[in-house]
Amino acid sequence: MRVIAGSARSLPLKTPAGLETRPTTDRIKETLFNMIQSGLYGCRFLDLYSGSGAIGIEALSRGAKKAVFVEQQKKALNCIRENLAFTHLDGIVIGSSVEAALPKLETAKESFEYVFMDPPYGREEERRVLEYLSHSELIDENSTIIVEADLITDFSYLGNLGFYIEKQKRYKTNQHVFIKKLKE
Repeated sequence: MRVIAGSARSLPLKTPAGLETRPTTDRIKETLFNMIQSGLYGCRFLDLYSGSGAIGIEALSRGAKKAVFVEQQKKALNCIRENLAFTHLDGIVIGSSVEAALPKLETAKESFEYVFMDPPYGREEERRVLEYLSHSELIDENSTIIVEADLITDFSYLGNLGFYIEKQKRYKTNQHVFIKKLKE
């Protein structure tokens, strides 16, 4: 795995050993960032369930002004820190569960243009995070929430939370779902 583009282009990234994380492949990562490239420069990027930090690092490399990484597994946290140091990029790394980190992030009183999450599949963790974000100041009408999920994850509840699917990109085994707040 490597950084695809930007200031850290082609630098290799470490991934945590074991099966606790599912690193996003370079091809899927490249497709994702080609879809959001126009909004990255100078943005604030929140990477939930960060794993190796590859998604947030890619955002920083491509011009995001700030990236916050939330991960609770110690091996993955070490990878994020090592990858940031190796790429000479600065990010804020929070070692906690996503559920505990979100309320703490509220205290900064700033929103993120992009919120990316790649939670464990089949546990409905993305639903709990979306329920939280539906009434949070971490996002606004201009924010895009990107969920990496398996192909069978149900998002039919989004309208009840005040969200809609802006677009969806399906791959062989997973998908990226781009979610926005409904305008009031």
